[in-house]
Amino acid sequence: MGKLSIVSELWQFLKVRKKWWLAPILIILLLLGGIIVLTQGSALAPFIYSLF
Repeated sequence: MGKLSIVSELWQFLKVRKKWWLAPILIILLLLGGIIVLTQGSALAPFIYSLF
């Protein structure tokens, strides 16, 4: 429940403050974080870590 409230609070912040330019940045950060977590135990990990 805690993580869901953070997402809804962030969504409310974007709506109220009209900070729509933050949305693509957050989406890219979430995608990169997901890629790193999913490939952590695979053979692709050294190649992905070398990108950063």
